Amino acid sequence: MTVLVTGGAGYIGSHMTLALKDAGRSVVVLDDLSCGFPWLVPDDVPLVRGDVGDQSLVRDIIRKHEVTAILHFAGSIVVPDSVRDPLFYYRNNTVQSRGLIETAIAEGIRNFIFSSTAAVYGEPERTPITEDMPHQPISPYGTSKLMTEWMLRDAAVAHPDFNYVALRYFNVAGADPQLRSGQSFPRATHLIKIASQAATGERSHIEVYGTDYPTSDGTCIRDYIHVSDLAQAHLCALNYLEAGGQSTAANCGYGYGYSVLEIIDAVKRVSGVDFPVKVAPRRAGDPAILVAGNERVRNLFGFVPKRDDLDQIVGDALAWERRLQVLRTEQDAKTLVPA
Repeated sequence: MTVLVTGGAGYIGSHMTLALKDAGRSVVVLDDLSCGFPWLVPDDVPLVRGDVGDQSLVRDIIRKHEVTAILHFAGSIVVPDSVRDPLFYYRNNTVQSRGLIETAIAEGIRNFIFSSTAAVYGEPERTPITEDMPHQPISPYGTSKLMTEWMLRDAAVAHPDFNYVALRYFNVAGADPQLRSGQSFPRATHLIKIASQAATGERSHIEVYGTDYPTSDGTCIRDYIHVSDLAQAHLCALNYLEAGGQSTAANCGYGYGYSVLEIIDAVKRVSGVDFPVKVAPRRAGDPAILVAGNERVRNLFGFVPKRDDLDQIVGDALAWERRLQVLRTEQDAKTLVPA
């Protein structure tokens, strides 16, 4: 009973691989390594380089490793990039996922977990956001994810033995507390990652995109979830499906948010570094407030957060940035960029 983790050499996927291994599960990773790093995959976990839309390859992996469940993390996630190049996002996120879903069903996979996003809600009518609120994405990234959710929904109706959970992430941050993995992509756009890079000297400053939003300090508010807690939420969802649970979607967040300026202040406080901050124009596709209503992930899956503390999230992110600095001095630089 092996679990296939697509995108398992990336930020969230690698933490999922670690969580599965820690739980005693057998894992195989499929990643094209466009944004992933082979060294984030444990040595005893098979890593196959390739595309999730390569149906022949996926079929062979399922058969060779006796895969019984798929956790699908592979895809592109930068909202402004999706605005600039929407067709790439529809191909990489939606078309590729379609091929993966078709192969999964053809090979008898019963349980499928999809890495979705709060971006499917667009500009929400109220907060916290609940799963039954309107889905009106304002970026091609959000639309590409919502289209995949629709495909999963329709496929589950047509194939009663196929069940899925779509987990809608809010803002993922932090790193494995044991420093086995963390956000390593040099062009990452995650706020806590960028602020941590400024605190450790990897960046000269940090930019705040817009200070005129309808919030308490004029900057966007987001619900930040520790990446290791997020991996545990997936494990809970997998256990739910394997126990006979029905297909559903659920938000992944803590139910409260922090503004951009509050995050910057936290990084400065924890790091002890007063790095420069510059104000820049708003970015396309950024809603003012995104905070999760998380009753479903807690009550239906039994998920209990263990790391819902901003200072721990920031501290783990900072510790990972410092580890990357050590790796840059100890290893060939090629290991620290996607293969």
